[in-house]
Amino acid sequence: MEKKTFRIRKHDMENFREYLQEKENSSATIEKYTRDMKKFWGFCGGDQEIGKERLLEYKEWLMNSYSVNSANSMIAALNQFLVFIGMERLRIKRIRMQRADIQRSGKHLDREEFRRLVRTARAEGKDQLAMIMETMCATGIRVSELKFFKVESIKSGIVRVWNKGKYRVVIIPAALRKRLLLYILYISKNHIRSGLIFCTRTGKEKNRSNIWKEMKRIADKAGIALEKVFPHNLRHLFARTFYKVTKNLLNLADILGHSSLEVTRNYASDGINEWKRNLEKIELLENAT
Repeated sequence: MEKKTFRIRKHDMENFREYLQEKENSSATIEKYTRDMKKFWGFCGGDQEIGKERLLEYKEWLMNSYSVNSANSMIAALNQFLVFIGMERLRIKRIRMQRADIQRSGKHLDREEFRRLVRTARAEGKDQLAMIMETMCATGIRVSELKFFKVESIKSGIVRVWNKGKYRVVIIPAALRKRLLLYILYISKNHIRSGLIFCTRTGKEKNRSNIWKEMKRIADKAGIALEKVFPHNLRHLFARTFYKVTKNLLNLADILGHSSLEVTRNYASDGINEWKRNLEKIELLENAT
């Protein structure tokens, strides 16, 4: 007879962290999943018998307490834990949200607002922030992938990214590559010659929190609604623009890193050329003056 309930012991939480490490999850994911599971443990009242009904109560609580995206990320953590303890049959479904709801939310950043953000950042002397926003919006990368943009990769025009257990390449559009080279050689205050392009004064990589705070300050000066301005929205703008111009979902999935890419996968030259052609079409960046 299948067991339909389980208990969470304190050592389960500690072993879960080790399980995530063995799966080679990023340190940020490990910290988040561990934190989310502590929240679930508190919701259930600690060492209590937990079944499907309690799990669904937790899901309902998440829906009433958090945004859909936040709730789904916490459900993902819980489902990983259920797999870990051998109770994957109790996994709960993500919260589904209609696309129309997203469109009505008013949180989409449009092309002109993006360009206004960049212009304002440069006017305020925030050249690094302007370059970060342009890099993210012209390539569709995640903010956590900025650390792979190094002087050497900009010169080659291809950035190799290892993120979320996947390997992929990021093609740098010609207009962006030209700006990045100018930034490296003449504009950057850190006199970059090799290694990380986007870093703090002490040489550490920029993190999501720092970038978000800087974007919020610029958004206020640019007269753009603050709820529209966060790093991941630049990735959304890239994706929407790319699909509108190319109508190529398969190509877009590859570029965004949503497909199951293996380290040994061979990229056909035709595929790389298609990426380049489509990337050049979307023209998100303003013409340099």
